[in-house]
Amino acid sequence: MVQVSLATARDVIAALSEEEKLEALNAHPAIGARGGLSARSAAEQGEDADPEVLAELNRLNREYEDRFGVRFVVFVNRRPKAEILAVLRDRIVRTREEELSTAVEELVAIAEDRWRRS
Repeated sequence: MVQVSLATARDVIAALSEEEKLEALNAHPAIGARGGLSARSAAEQGEDADPEVLAELNRLNREYEDRFGVRFVVFVNRRPKAEILAVLRDRIVRTREEELSTAVEELVAIAEDRWRRS
């Protein structure tokens, strides 16, 4: 049953209203957040805590949320935060429609990875 759910996750997400998509995305922790992370999220985000990278992530996360009205979500996949910062810079210039679609796809990728690792 879980495999069927994962196989249809993209279809389920596509059928959600925009409000429901925003709710799901905004429930995700901010990249580079210092507190309030689950143990799993903290492990996925890693511990490379270069203060300059963290400050820039924090600034761009706020800019992203102001621009798109939703939290920046990316499948970190244990990449260093400096690499994620580059992804955020690339995505922040996109249209809201493109970004919402990408963010939802990233959310599904995170769920698939977590399922595989559980």
